[in-house]
Amino acid sequence: MLLLPLTLLFSSWTLVYAGSQPKGQNCTVAIATPETYCSSQSICELKGCRKDQYPFGYPPDAYVPPKCPSGQFCPDESDACQPWLPVDSPCQLNRDDQCEPPPNWQELVDTSKYGRNVNGSVCLNNVCMWANVTVGLSCEIENTAYVAYAGTNEFIDIVSRGNCQIGLYCDSQSLVCIQTKQLGETCDADKECLSFNCLSKGCCGAGADSPNHFGIWVYAMVGVGIFGGMFATLITLYLIHRRQRDQEREKRLQYWREQNAFRQSIMQMKEIARTSILSLPGGNGNSNRSTVCSRAGSEESSTPMIQHSVHKSSGLRQQCLSDDNGSAYDKMMLQAGRR
Repeated sequence: MLLLPLTLLFSSWTLVYAGSQPKGQNCTVAIATPETYCSSQSICELKGCRKDQYPFGYPPDAYVPPKCPSGQFCPDESDACQPWLPVDSPCQLNRDDQCEPPPNWQELVDTSKYGRNVNGSVCLNNVCMWANVTVGLSCEIENTAYVAYAGTNEFIDIVSRGNCQIGLYCDSQSLVCIQTKQLGETCDADKECLSFNCLSKGCCGAGADSPNHFGIWVYAMVGVGIFGGMFATLITLYLIHRRQRDQEREKRLQYWREQNAFRQSIMQMKEIARTSILSLPGGNGNSNRSTVCSRAGSEESSTPMIQHSVHKSSGLRQQCLSDDNGSAYDKMMLQAGRR
């Protein structure tokens, strides 16, 4: 049981290491590097040509093989450029560019992006032929199944190609060329539609890459929605800020009311004190309430209760001085001081 994992590990390490073998080393097709190909003698050889404008796997300073000139092609092995193959010659899968074009290739060439032929030539069932069969004539067909994935599901995608002229398709049942169908007509495969798009409901639809055109009302609704959203945002912000201002204004008003009530209380206290002083009997200072600085008949009658009273008066006296009748209080305090 332990030998099997060790054998697999050693084999995988050998394959990975072999994939980096330089030119002249033993190799297999499965592990050939991007810069080399595996020859028929299982020897790594540098590629002699390329079919892609920007080949994959080459470092920036590496030698890149040239592309083949007109009249030649680079096979899948990329060993060397070879001349175009005549009709009925064997070719590689989906390599229409390996076949020699017909004399009237300008009339048969596929100018669309669907790749139905290359310069009027097709490689069907690994045989070169021309895509020049007209309506009602027998045709060749090639069906290639590919595994496709959609999320976690997989399905079979069948690519069907034929040698009919552009605007026709090779029917899989009758094997004759039939005119392609317009939008809205019933279909069973993409090749039957001029747009190369057979919808799931069984009719030809617009091309998968066709742009969507909308009516003017759609743009009008989008514009109204954008400007409506902008104005709604501005109005909402205005209402929020106005409510915040109202709350701050209410706080300031409440503070002013409290301060005003406090001031009114102080004014009332001052008024009560002034009224009490003015209501003393006789105003001659004989009453015990006539002075707050001395007592009648006391040994300390000539000494005020608060030192330096002449220079520093009480707060109550200073408050009374702000009124019109404050002089009466001063006279009474002066008489009390003389006694």
